Amino acid sequence: MLTKKLPSLPSFLLLVSRRASHLTRQQYDVIVVGGGHAGTEAAAAAARVGAETLLVTQKIQTIGALSCNPSLGGVGKGQLVKEVDALDGLCGRAGDWAGIHFTILNRRKGPAVWGPRAQLDRQRYREFIQSELLGTPRLTVLESSVEELLVTEPNPEKTGRHRVAGIRLANETHAISASSVVLTTGTFLSGSLFVGQTTSPGGRIGDAPSSAGLSHTLKERLGLRIGRLKTGTPPRIVKDSVDLSLAELHPPDGHPTPFSFLNTHTRCKPEEQLPCYLTYTTPGVERVVRESLHLNCHIQQDTKGPRYCPSIESRVLRFPGRKHQVWLEPEGVTSDLLYPQGLSMTMPPDKQLCLIREIPAMHRAEIHTPGYGVQYDFVCPTQLSPALQVKSTQGLFLAGQINGTTGYEEAAAQGLWAGVNAARWALSMPPVALSRTESYIGVLIDDLVSRGVTEPYRMFTSRAEFRTSLRPDNADLRLTLKGFEEVGCVSSLRYTEAIRVRDNLQDAMEALETLALSTTTWRKKLPNIHISENKNTSLTGMNLLQYSDVSFEMLASVFPEYLSAYSEFSQRLKIEAVYRPHCDLQKKEIERIQKEENMSLPQDIDYLSLPVSMSQEVRDILNRVRPSTLGAATRLQGITPAAIVHLLNYVRHIGNQMETSSWAEVNPWGVLGKL
Repeated sequence: MLTKKLPSLPSFLLLVSRRASHLTRQQYDVIVVGGGHAGTEAAAAAARVGAETLLVTQKIQTIGALSCNPSLGGVGKGQLVKEVDALDGLCGRAGDWAGIHFTILNRRKGPAVWGPRAQLDRQRYREFIQSELLGTPRLTVLESSVEELLVTEPNPEKTGRHRVAGIRLANETHAISASSVVLTTGTFLSGSLFVGQTTSPGGRIGDAPSSAGLSHTLKERLGLRIGRLKTGTPPRIVKDSVDLSLAELHPPDGHPTPFSFLNTHTRCKPEEQLPCYLTYTTPGVERVVRESLHLNCHIQQDTKGPRYCPSIESRVLRFPGRKHQVWLEPEGVTSDLLYPQGLSMTMPPDKQLCLIREIPAMHRAEIHTPGYGVQYDFVCPTQLSPALQVKSTQGLFLAGQINGTTGYEEAAAQGLWAGVNAARWALSMPPVALSRTESYIGVLIDDLVSRGVTEPYRMFTSRAEFRTSLRPDNADLRLTLKGFEEVGCVSSLRYTEAIRVRDNLQDAMEALETLALSTTTWRKKLPNIHISENKNTSLTGMNLLQYSDVSFEMLASVFPEYLSAYSEFSQRLKIEAVYRPHCDLQKKEIERIQKEENMSLPQDIDYLSLPVSMSQEVRDILNRVRPSTLGAATRLQGITPAAIVHLLNYVRHIGNQMETSSWAEVNPWGVLGKL
């Protein structure tokens, strides 16, 4: 799967530019605004579902650009990449193509919380994404700026106060019509850049912010609640100016683990991988931060920034006197730059140079590009449905940082799902949702639409209640079949491979279960394995795989006639065996949650006048968020258990009694006190 020949970047730009200057149509099913991680996944997903799709981006050259860190995956984030890949998304295969340093984080813990991660070659990643988009049927790419979102009267047969009708481009008089629009504006929505005391409009160095008309439409025309968040990026360091002998060498894994379920290996050979280096801040770093605070307007403002990827200024102020890690990461095979992970900063450039030179390995370092901060608008995500559609506006979908998240992986996951549902809306198909019991994508979206954000949202494994079931290794079994059979975003090639894997794993586990032997017999066949003398019961091969010192290869060497055919699945079988008891215990809880998730709440409920004795606070929360399911309602802050019980009874009642007497005549709860 890694043998495809990519077109050169100039030829790609020529082909796309030709499309841009000769648009053959002014009507599309789906228009995606923005060419970042959310936008590229949204556009590709919409086209895979079957929608004629237009991707509009300010600069074709920056499609698929890694705006900040040159890496993909990590704890929680790696799970998202695997799930996006299982649904035939782009970023996993792009990571396998562009990766130059692969590692599994958290390997000392159980496989459920392993974090697949890779350092990336920026140019390779960008070129792969652009090549994939160019080769996607039904997808057109246009270089332009969106001046205005076109809104009209809603379809009276569907919920919503408005309906999106398309877009108007900057410096253009005519409109481009569409049934669905996906906004993936990233940090560009009313974006402002900060370096020291200097402020300029923009969402990324060298790029302009999105049109003021787009922000105006969201705020004034659609009446959406808008917030403000901030983030930042570190300076890029000239590699030859760093003394890497003074930093700790951290080599990659000896055998790179691909992100994509379609790949058995990565493009970068094991011996070609590049190392990373670890160093630490010093008291001098803290001194420079404190001495330059009066010159740093970004850090002085109250706008919320990312808690889990804070600037060095924020870390010094929050944890004075501590030594902080700084990772020196390669930016590419031929790049002469290093990315100092952990040194995001917004002080003046001369002070940035003073700061990095307080670290021994960088005592003579030179800065290629200074770090800077970004502030941008986001839409409070509780105004979205689980399909990532704006509840008040038919056909309008949002994905990525516009929803208050941070990170490439979170953006890609939202983009894919928004693109899927935008296409289904345009093609008059019902929306689809992912439960938090079946995917990290479901956890991510449910957290956003049910709870909202007060700071940039980052995925962690701790956010998933059922993480022993939602492992990186089984994302294909959880999502690929559903993606093909129910969603329509998965190719037949990937579906066929997932079926093959599923059937072989089932056959292998059945073969292991048939190997039921006494503990005495097992001790004779595997004398080096410690099995308690007190155990006299029969053990199956699956039971034995739960032992830490037993591998599938050991069992296959003893019973080759039964097991040798399944050697390619050895690690997956080991993981399945280890987690089987835990997953069995979770099944009942998952079934209970799924019943709640599957109980839809009518979107036309008037919570403010619902004839049930609810507190005004509960009514206001339900009316503002308008949860789609009972499960989503249970996770809203401020909603009491009693309110959930009465909401459950109400939904059941109207479902059973719709054709009989009115609700007011049969209300049995009027005597209840305030909830």
